[in-house]
Amino acid sequence: MKRTLRRVLVVLGCAVIVLLHNPIAAPAHPMPGTDVLLDVRETAIDAELSIPAGDLARASGIDVNMRTRLSADDSAGLAGYLRDHVRPTTPDGVPWTVRIGDMDLDYADRTATGSYKEIVVHAELTPPPGADMRRFVLGYDAVLREVATHIAIVSVRQDWRAGQVDAGNDARQVGVLRVDTASMSVPPLPVDLTDAGAWRGFVAMVILGGHHILEGTDHLLFLFTLLLPAVLIAEDGRWYPDNRWRRAVRHILAVTIAFTAGHSVALVVSALSRVEIPAAPIETLIAATILVGGVHAVRPLFPGREALVAGIFGLIHGLAFSFTLAELKLSTGQLAISVLGFNLGIEAIQLLLVALALPSLLVLATTRAQPVLRIGGAILVIIAALGWALDRLGVTNPIADAADRCGTMLFPIIITAAVVAVVVLAAQVLRRRSPPVVAEMVPSE
Repeated sequence: MKRTLRRVLVVLGCAVIVLLHNPIAAPAHPMPGTDVLLDVRETAIDAELSIPAGDLARASGIDVNMRTRLSADDSAGLAGYLRDHVRPTTPDGVPWTVRIGDMDLDYADRTATGSYKEIVVHAELTPPPGADMRRFVLGYDAVLREVATHIAIVSVRQDWRAGQVDAGNDARQVGVLRVDTASMSVPPLPVDLTDAGAWRGFVAMVILGGHHILEGTDHLLFLFTLLLPAVLIAEDGRWYPDNRWRRAVRHILAVTIAFTAGHSVALVVSALSRVEIPAAPIETLIAATILVGGVHAVRPLFPGREALVAGIFGLIHGLAFSFTLAELKLSTGQLAISVLGFNLGIEAIQLLLVALALPSLLVLATTRAQPVLRIGGAILVIIAALGWALDRLGVTNPIADAADRCGTMLFPIIITAAVVAVVVLAAQVLRRRSPPVVAEMVPSE
């Protein structure tokens, strides 16, 4: 018993010694750290630093934690301070150029640390001429030099050559900067991003294009409203069933190809020319194209000219697609490859959805429910288009929100309808091939 007690006391004594010797014992509650997000471009790296305002004030002597907004003097003082404490270099120690850009005072709310005030700083890190931009050493001690418990987590948010093109996805952590307890210094972080290539960027853009069209409910609704009359023929300002499936297939292919050509041309021209187009007018025009398509599905506005309209309106939709590429800030070479990959992703998913919708459209033409389903669906599309148009003009409304939420169900609805249509078509074929049942004649007695 006494031996056991002595062992416990020895262990406790050692623990006390370690804790007293360690100047950065873990706090009772997690403390917020600095987040460093890197967007890797062709010739420079854009960095976004989210720094807790209280810790930055303590380290820099500029009491930004007591501000509700940053003054010009605060921004100038912080910019000078950060230039001295954000130090990227080549592996052999040649310093990079650091330019501090915009700063914003904001609030962060995280589960582990609660709510706190932070400074969001944008910086541009440029390597010296001839240096490998994808291998460097990042030095950062803006807060760590004074707050020993602080850490800085460094992550890559966008890197085209590594296949990271969607800023909405989780950033890839590359390392952590912290105080070395032995030397009480902050060792710089070696960063190696050489495991990358153009092929990864191309594949990532194909995937991004596919995701974009699946999430672009408005683009798909416009296309499908123009496809609805594929199984109809216009006479005297009204739609009538047309069971010629070859004509329907040709019509669908013509509309799809024309829409593809229209938005492809606009995407290429707007992306490669780098023309900055306001998003709000384009998004409002897209809602207007959906409205026109919905009305046309109820009453023919341009019968027989759906392909021409799809091509013209496709130009507008292509301008909206280009906004996604503009956000990536790619070089001309990367942009050319990205336009091709992005467009291939869009077309692959678009053709897949059209192929899935084709059986449903053919079956729809053979049922008495066709007018009810067509007009009912078109009215819903018209209501959604009006809601989107008002929302994009600055009038918030529940219709636009509901249309955005329902858009996630479009793909499952098309698949379900396609499966049902295939079953119905198969049943019709079997019924035609089955020999008629002839009743046996039973002689009367």
